Amino acid sequence: MAIKKYFADADTTITNAFKANLMTRGVSGNMGLSDILEVFSIFGQANSASSELSRILVKFPVSDIVSDRASGIIPASGSVTWKLNLYNARHSSTVPKNFTLTVSAVSSSWNEGYGLDMEEYSDIGTANWNVAVSSSSGTSSWVSAGGDYHASPKYTQFFEDGIENLTVDVTSLVEQWIAGTKNNYGFGVALSSSLETAFQSYYTKKFFARGTEFFFKRPTLEAKWNSVRKDNRGTFYASSSLASAQDNLNTIYLYNVVRGQLKNIPSIGTGSIYVRIYTDSTGSQTISAAPNNPVTGGWYSTGIYTASFALNTTSSQVFDRWFNSSLTTCFYTGSIDIVNLDAQDYNVTNNYVVSLVNAKPYYDSTEQARFRFFIRSKDWNPTIYNVATSEVPTQIIESASYKIIRNSDNLEVIPYDTSSLLSTGLSYDVSGSYFDLDMNLLEPDYMYSIKLKFYDATTNTWKEQKETFKFRVEKNES
Repeated sequence: MAIKKYFADADTTITNAFKANLMTRGVSGNMGLSDILEVFSIFGQANSASSELSRILVKFPVSDIVSDRASGIIPASGSVTWKLNLYNARHSSTVPKNFTLTVSAVSSSWNEGYGLDMEEYSDIGTANWNVAVSSSSGTSSWVSAGGDYHASPKYTQFFEDGIENLTVDVTSLVEQWIAGTKNNYGFGVALSSSLETAFQSYYTKKFFARGTEFFFKRPTLEAKWNSVRKDNRGTFYASSSLASAQDNLNTIYLYNVVRGQLKNIPSIGTGSIYVRIYTDSTGSQTISAAPNNPVTGGWYSTGIYTASFALNTTSSQVFDRWFNSSLTTCFYTGSIDIVNLDAQDYNVTNNYVVSLVNAKPYYDSTEQARFRFFIRSKDWNPTIYNVATSEVPTQIIESASYKIIRNSDNLEVIPYDTSSLLSTGLSYDVSGSYFDLDMNLLEPDYMYSIKLKFYDATTNTWKEQKETFKFRVEKNES
């Protein structure tokens, strides 16, 4: 799982716009329960010098993020990207073009409020343009009308057509909230200062608020990271002069499963673990050509350890044994089939047949599901040995990505990420390629489809596979 979304727990629009009489400003109006958020600048409506502004406040449950990081759900700082997502709401009014929105950190607390009226601003309450907080103990006004904001960090996004979604990398600010170096009072979204003071109107940009009926249009703070795990136990290459030192490296993993759960090895914890390579399973014949024998491995995540090394051998099979630092306790002995790297006298064109081997008719909305795939070359011709054996080996794809589509309207709810982040990348191990998905990301009671893209190194392109894999998500009623 390399995507986690947190939904806004408070949002509102604040404005100093005139009411319909063009005499009274709606500075006391609150719109905390509206299903729309709005940014605009209106120049010269009441008189030749009048200016009206609207800004957005939106806040997320950073305490949940802190808890998820402590439990290992979210990676450490530096390994995850945070993006603020607001989704465009179409409307019949004029949409501004060629403008810039600024995202800032709000510097003081505010109430969401219960207002709904975005026309006459008749629902009086806080937060509003002048007042941030009201309670039984009194009210607290903004230091500056229109909200208080930190000078940095500050983020911007340019809108050309005006109907784009807002997607801004806010990693630096979120990490400050998590670390506690800044208090979490949420984001402020507004037109850039030069546009707010410009002698022209930018009316009106609307986004869906957290109260919208549309599941995938709610404001989100989205964590993305690369969780691709490349376990070469099923594609372990012997060292070759055809490959660079980096390409000759192979990585293998040890999964310590105790009563169905991944658990750290007590005597290792999160420390180093050591691997020796042998030509026999009993450990009597060590391969002296293995570098740094034993190889020093390390902790990857709870219950998972890893080691990387190149191996210069002519053996067709070797055995890996995992030890403590004194090499007196062997925790595990595994086997590795060796593959030899060969050059070709032609440029290979790869076409594949893919199947989902662990498909279920439906998935619970609270489930962390794993989708595992069997892949073979389209023109694969089995040998007599392959036909005679019950298990056909799956082909490993070094770089692959998935996307999720809602079938009812063909909406891409999780698009491909083929960037260097590869948050939708497929991992692989000796059993083939797979990815993990948090079903909480998907709206229950709908059918969805999975599509895959494989990277073709010979053409330096991503190629979408023809297969489509369907599944349904149902709400957990327990």
